Amino acid sequence: MTLTVDVISDVICPWCYIGKRRLEKAVAAFGREQVRVRWHPFQLNPRIPKGGMNRQEYRTAKFGSWERSLALDAQVAEAGRGEGIPFAFDRIMRTPNTLDTHRLIGLADTEGVQDAVVEGVFQAYFVEGRDISQTTVLLDVVAEAGLDRGRAEALLSGEEGLAAIRAAEEHARRSGVQGVPFFLINNLVALSGAREPCAFLDAFEQAETGPTPSDEGVCKVGPGGEPSC
Repeated sequence: MTLTVDVISDVICPWCYIGKRRLEKAVAAFGREQVRVRWHPFQLNPRIPKGGMNRQEYRTAKFGSWERSLALDAQVAEAGRGEGIPFAFDRIMRTPNTLDTHRLIGLADTEGVQDAVVEGVFQAYFVEGRDISQTTVLLDVVAEAGLDRGRAEALLSGEEGLAAIRAAEEHARRSGVQGVPFFLINNLVALSGAREPCAFLDAFEQAETGPTPSDEGVCKVGPGGEPSC
C-alpha cells in the first residue's frame, strides 16, 4: 500500500527539521517506494516584515530575555545532534518572513523537487545561517536544490502561489492545527510534533485506526498568535 504523508511545517521551525530527519528514518525502514511525502505551509509568524527581523531582538521580545532564547536554542541543538543536524543558531542574524519560501516550496512540488528544496532551505537557514529573507539568497538556495531559478524568480515577481498558501493555512487552522510539525498520514492518522521514528512506523502500520496525539517537539502558536519557538 502506498502511504501519503502530508507535512504541515514552517521553515523557521527547528523541530520541523528534526521531524523531517525522524520521518526519513521511518520511511527508509518502512520502504521508501511505498511512502509519498508532501509539504504544506504554516507561517508561525506571518506578521514578520517581508525583509525579516533582527533575530536577537525578535527572540528577546518573544522569550523575555536573550539568555532564555539561548537556553532554548541549546536544547534544540542537543536534539538536532542526535539526528545529525549541526544547528548553528549563532550564525543566524535575521528571522525571516517565510511567505515567499512557502510559495517556492509549492512550486517545487509541481516541478518534482519539493523535498530537495525543503532540505536545502532548512540547511541554508539553520546550518549555514544564510539570510533567506533576501530574495537573491532565497533564489540561490532553491536553485542549488534543483528548482529552475528563472521559473522561481518569475513566480516571486507576481502573486502566483499566494492564494494557494492562504487557502492551505486556513484549511490547516480549520482542521485544528495549532503547531508544527504536524503529520497527516493517508488523511487518517495525525501525529503532532517531531516524533521518534517508531511513532511514524506505528502510524504507518495503523493508518486506519485513528490519531496518536502528542505535543512533544511542537512549535505552537500561543495567545496573540506568537509561536513558542
